[in-house]
Amino acid sequence: MSLQFKDEDFQCAWRELDEPQLDGGWELFTETMGVKIYRLYDKETGLYEYKVFGVLTTCTAELCADVYMDLTYRKHWDGYVKELYEKDFSGQPAIYWEVKYPFPLSNRDVKPQYVYVRERRDLDADGRKIFVILARSSPDTPCPEKSGVLRVRDYKQSVALESDGSGGTKVFMNYFDNPGGMIPSWLVNWAAKSGVPGFLSDMQKACGNYKNYCQKK
Repeated sequence: MSLQFKDEDFQCAWRELDEPQLDGGWELFTETMGVKIYRLYDKETGLYEYKVFGVLTTCTAELCADVYMDLTYRKHWDGYVKELYEKDFSGQPAIYWEVKYPFPLSNRDVKPQYVYVRERRDLDADGRKIFVILARSSPDTPCPEKSGVLRVRDYKQSVALESDGSGGTKVFMNYFDNPGGMIPSWLVNWAAKSGVPGFLSDMQKACGNYKNYCQKK
């Protein structure tokens, strides 16, 4: 499999742990549970790109990376997952993810579907162990579309994880998601505001339960 991401993509992600890049219009959006979320407005789509900085106090960076990568386990703890699996689509490995949208979309016939590629690298940066995971949409992957399901064609996420020095994890996340014009931009932005802190909280709980899950497999 050819590499989907460049070395510099991984470098840019982990460096934000030390020096957040917030010039050019980034604004503080919200701060909750020790997590700061910044956003950058995209005039073309009416949507925001997000950067998240925070600490998960109860789990190590390697454990966070393992839990983040485990798609089977995610189906147990992420309530918004309808379908999630990795598959070879005509020789190109990719991940299929169908989302159950939260209220007020729960009663609408809108089911976002993602097909994306991802890569994890465990980096040694001058003696620091940093885990970086990159993902981006792969709309040309020959995965058939479903009736009533909206294919998301513009999605990207980068995550950098490093020990905070006391048993927890410093986290950086960069995220953009454009599900298309069928969903109002205000609703997508609202979901991001509530969804990101909720996801990190759920993930921290999932890390605490991961050992028991692995033992029961």
